[in-house]
Amino acid sequence: MSYTYDPTNIFARILRGEIPNKTVLETPYSLAFEDIRPHAPVHVLVIPKGPYVSYDHFAREASEAEILDFTRTIGEVCKMTGVALDAGNGFRIISNAGEAGLQEVPHMHVHILGGRPLGRMLPPAP
Repeated sequence: MSYTYDPTNIFARILRGEIPNKTVLETPYSLAFEDIRPHAPVHVLVIPKGPYVSYDHFAREASEAEILDFTRTIGEVCKMTGVALDAGNGFRIISNAGEAGLQEVPHMHVHILGGRPLGRMLPPAP
């Protein structure tokens, strides 16, 4: 996968209002919404509104304002959903990138998962 952004991906369509979502929080540069196939009691996706393919693409090319807004949005979503450490038992943030990372949607996003023990992320290396 390259950094060539596909404006027809499902998250781009959500951002344009073509596909509905259950918004948790919207800011000038980010959108957080409930995952349609949750894997935990709390499963929220946070996406930047800009055309970024993966986290490394976002980290290299997004403006400081976009990066700050995105980071603060993640913190606020954790607080709002009750998984932040000062209010809950913790959470996991996952961002898949590319084929080896099993990225399904070519728009940078993170999954915030919590509300129950999540188990190991990966088995130990052999």
